[in-house]
Amino acid sequence: MSYKTILVILRSLEDCEHVLETAIHLTSRFGSHLIGLHAEAAVKVSYAAPIEIPDASVFNVDQGEIDERMDSLGAAFKARCEREGVSWEWRPIRSLSGDNALSALSSARCADLVVARQHEEEKEEDFADLEALVLESGRPIMFVPYVARKAVAVKSAIVAWNGSRESARAVYDALPLLTTAESVEILSVDPEENAEQSKALAGAEIAATLTRHGVNVSTKTEISDGLPAAAIIQNRLADTGADLLVMGAYSKSRLREYLFGGVTRTMLKSMPNLTLMSR
Repeated sequence: MSYKTILVILRSLEDCEHVLETAIHLTSRFGSHLIGLHAEAAVKVSYAAPIEIPDASVFNVDQGEIDERMDSLGAAFKARCEREGVSWEWRPIRSLSGDNALSALSSARCADLVVARQHEEEKEEDFADLEALVLESGRPIMFVPYVARKAVAVKSAIVAWNGSRESARAVYDALPLLTTAESVEILSVDPEENAEQSKALAGAEIAATLTRHGVNVSTKTEISDGLPAAAIIQNRLADTGADLLVMGAYSKSRLREYLFGGVTRTMLKSMPNLTLMSR
């Protein structure tokens, strides 16, 4: 198993640095075909408002700025790919919303892996519906933290394991990375005691499965004692210096996470390193 088609979503020229660098690193590592995508709104919202008809010159100026931005991103993507010698194609998209995540759904569903930048709340003008990308694409999403400055090789990884369908999906979606990592830790937080497993053996079965794939894997169980599970995961990432977090997204309902908080929403807002999410 490998990633043969990788989609990278570029929301700005800044993404042509560390986000594209991460995508190219993965593309080179797995001999993949890289698709770069950027979306812009077909028509500005202000033009659609029934207030007054904008002057044609204003419309032309705005469209010119959009064209220039798309051309600049495309040129930067092409130049970097050709310099690295990877297989590539560029997809500029005009859509009604201009949302880079929503506009990428069709392309994402035909890719093995999607690479996108974590949303930076301070930059509301750069918003993309990343939750929809996770929930509706059906593909694993590799999020690059906005604090990242360069691509890193995945030498160690932590799998946040709770035995759910979503965490199982994430493990198998991440297999190409896990099998090439030097070490992988299965981290269970507050595991349930039931007929299928004891707390002491949480994560043991998925660890055994990964071992058969040649993964150097260990298990770790943490008890929250009132601390949020997301904080425990983040602390463990810091303690181990892991390069990658693998986790299922929204194993609890999205509404419940919205109302009461949850690991997925927390990690989307404050991820310390590369994070692969699957749903």
